[in-house]
Amino acid sequence: MKSPGALQHLGDPIEIPTALASHQVDYECELAIVIGKKCKNATRATALDFVLGYTCANDVSARDWQKDFGGSQWCRGKTFDTFAPLGPCLVTPDEIPNPNELGIRTILNSEAVQDWNTNDMIFDVPAIIEFLSGSTTLLPGFVILTGTPHGVGMASNPPRRLKPGDTVSIEIDGIGTLTNSVIQEPS
Repeated sequence: MKSPGALQHLGDPIEIPTALASHQVDYECELAIVIGKKCKNATRATALDFVLGYTCANDVSARDWQKDFGGSQWCRGKTFDTFAPLGPCLVTPDEIPNPNELGIRTILNSEAVQDWNTNDMIFDVPAIIEFLSGSTTLLPGFVILTGTPHGVGMASNPPRRLKPGDTVSIEIDGIGTLTNSVIQEPS
């Protein structure tokens, strides 16, 4: 889950938290699905009918808050302001008939640190929509982040962490590139 304040635009900086300090901020390239119409109890066969479009997402995560500070895997460590950059554009389903066949990459300071394909996702896009809409209404504008391939910073040896001065880009074939700098949160 991401709070509304986590949303960040193309080109605007990702802020490393100051007040609730984190020293293990990580990147995660992900395909984002944007829901276009009210969706409840979608089936695998109807799931893509509810998609407005796709974009790039960086599921920025404070690993220390996820693991050590009581934030849990999908809660506090992912909800800090600026921790959900999206963009650069919304690509409609007619332009991406199969969202499970897209190259996806993270470029950190000119180095490819994640380079994979959405065909390796644990759950494909129809399965994700079917599951999330089960007895739950997804409203237009709802954004679903689909998961990240291997290569996240915490799994690197030594671990990589985002730091002020870094530039991180998320690239997805057929969509484009989302680039954000990294700064320390202003006090």
